[in-house]
Amino acid sequence: MTGARWRRAVRAVIGRRAQLRWVHLVLGGALLMPYYLLTAVVLAMLVRGADPFTSLRWQLVTFASALPLAAPTALLPLVRPLEATAARSLCGLPESVELAAGPAGSWDARARTALWYGLHLAIGGLVSGLILALLPASALLVALPFTDDSYTDGLGWPHAFAGAPAELAPLAGVGLLALIMGIAAAAGALLARCAPALLGPAPADRLAAAEERAARLASRNRLARELHDSVGHALSAVTLQAGAARKVLDTDPDFAREALAAIEETTREAVGELDSVLGLLREGEDGPAPAPFPTLMDLDGLLTRTRAAGVAVKLTAPGTLDRLPPVVSREAYRIVQEGLSNALRHAGRVPVRLRIAEDRKKVEITMENPVDGTTRARPTGGGRGLRGIAERVTLLRGTCAWDTVDGVWRLTVRLPLEAAR
Repeated sequence: MTGARWRRAVRAVIGRRAQLRWVHLVLGGALLMPYYLLTAVVLAMLVRGADPFTSLRWQLVTFASALPLAAPTALLPLVRPLEATAARSLCGLPESVELAAGPAGSWDARARTALWYGLHLAIGGLVSGLILALLPASALLVALPFTDDSYTDGLGWPHAFAGAPAELAPLAGVGLLALIMGIAAAAGALLARCAPALLGPAPADRLAAAEERAARLASRNRLARELHDSVGHALSAVTLQAGAARKVLDTDPDFAREALAAIEETTREAVGELDSVLGLLREGEDGPAPAPFPTLMDLDGLLTRTRAAGVAVKLTAPGTLDRLPPVVSREAYRIVQEGLSNALRHAGRVPVRLRIAEDRKKVEITMENPVDGTTRARPTGGGRGLRGIAERVTLLRGTCAWDTVDGVWRLTVRLPLEAAR
């Protein structure tokens, strides 16, 4: 055996991981003791001639009888997370191993927890018993040649070394110590191997965790879309309004005042929408309810603020849009808002044609604005705003498309109404 293999073997027996596993095994033996003592007392009372405290045979019977008594304890809710924490800390498991973080939620998980708990106590009890019995014997054998044998009277087995070479007893003691360490290392490795299968999350737990992660991701994406659409549109509009006011401040003070008033109104609306978005983060907390999100019923204000930035918006829509389901109306407002923001950012002060059509099955939104060679090119795959539009449409099971045809940028969105009702 090479030196590297020797070092690995020694580390496996006396290294830090092995020491932690020893602690885990002794912990299992300590947890078994109350059940063992209770079983010993009951056997001594009920069975004539039972001697669980000095007879090895009765000690094994008591040990075997105590384990079924301990297993139901694992059905308590806190046992599973406590055992998982102990296994994670003391068994030397890799970081990639996933163990249960909460109480068992199914009978399958409870059964696996009971099996692990019984295995932990059984192996820990056996190893603890061997340590208590064989460790003093190992020390006695090592010291036997250097002392008189008067203190071994009554033990019997040390006299087997009488007449043997003086170094035989210490070698036997060292060998016995190595046997104890090897058994403990093997028992600890066995528990570490069984921990992922018995303490790992059940399929139902994995599904619940995946659903929770998906819900958190969906909430984050929703917040990102709301912030991008509300704040992004406001900043785009305010930038154009401020630029227009600066250019005509000396020549047309009335228009400059109108632009500044539009900036004030736009920022006020943006602050209100930002409060609504942040209200999503405060759901479940005490405090005033956030303001409702804008819908197509608030479209006039959005168009007024956009026109104040110097963008001519021509709207074609039914007389009233209050019959739309609330979720469709809210998402449609955000889609129009993002479409206008795209026009402001990428085309500047160009006329925009907005058409909203509604029938019994769907609402269709079409936005068009001219582009020319001086217009900043949109990214090939769409920016964050267009991706946000696509996400909103997908959530409502609708369709969307955008493209530049004959110098006109066109965005078309269709939202079904039946799925939202």
